[in-house]
Amino acid sequence: MQIGSYQLTNKLILAPMAGVSDRPFRELCKHFGAGLAVSEMLTSNPAFRQHKRTLLKADHQGECGLRSIQILGTDPRQMADAAHYNVHQGAQIIDINMGCPAKKVCSVAAGSALMKNEALVKKILDAVVNTVDVPVTLKIRTGWDSQSRNAVQIARIAEQAGIAAVTVHGRTRACKFNGQAEYDTIRAVKQSVNIPVIANGDIDSPEKARWVLDHTGADALMIGRAAQGNPWLFTQIQHFIESGKLLDKPSVRAVHQTLLSHLEKLYGFYGSACGVKIARKHIGWYFHHFKSVSQLTKDSINNAAEPSQQIKLINSAFTIITNDNAAYESL
Repeated sequence: MQIGSYQLTNKLILAPMAGVSDRPFRELCKHFGAGLAVSEMLTSNPAFRQHKRTLLKADHQGECGLRSIQILGTDPRQMADAAHYNVHQGAQIIDINMGCPAKKVCSVAAGSALMKNEALVKKILDAVVNTVDVPVTLKIRTGWDSQSRNAVQIARIAEQAGIAAVTVHGRTRACKFNGQAEYDTIRAVKQSVNIPVIANGDIDSPEKARWVLDHTGADALMIGRAAQGNPWLFTQIQHFIESGKLLDKPSVRAVHQTLLSHLEKLYGFYGSACGVKIARKHIGWYFHHFKSVSQLTKDSINNAAEPSQQIKLINSAFTIITNDNAAYESL
């Protein structure tokens, strides 16, 4: 899989996810086999450029592999300026968000709402591509709703503008994340353009990954929610693609150690107070795989105010998990 002049190590990409794909999570997923990991979306509005949260989203300091930054906005000049600024800050790939279904994003005609305005899409893509000298990628959905699937048209506009690759999430904006993703539109996009096409949506197992590649003809896969609390999914998919064989699920000890390592990185990245709060959702995703973790234990962990307290409670929970042979559900 190649994006511009960059050759990825494989066909697996971590999706940009607001509040999730921060530097600690990107590093973790790369460690377990993601060939590329895209940042959380950054607003193109320069008024927020120096905001603490924005600076954290854009922080790639010491991160291994390619640095891909996703930007969001509706004004072509502002988007071009944001792309230029982020390249100056070290971005090696600029990704344009035209796929986010969030109400607060679409209410200002950004994200997937842009797919309703193909003329504006062209202006934004032209402005960004002509401003920076790094590859520019685009993330879209199949359309605004089931009556207006125009991913093929948008992909053609993107190819003409010089976009290096396009990711298609197999849902319309109206679907949000409900129901099942459909892949026929992604296949139609792949058959309509000559740039790389990345398939996204409900890719949650090695078998599903192989099927989506075969069905759509996509050049790569983007994985989002299925990697939450399950970074091993990248390793499992890559192994299955290469060998046709399934890997064993990680041991309880491996899950425990990975979670602790992830938490330490979160505490270091955000600071103790904020890190403990942000860690809660990740802990919940890891614990989703275990039957023996009671709601009382989860509540206690969520009420922890200090890293040491949070870690102590997690270690106690894993002692219970280890002693319960029936606790571990398949990852």
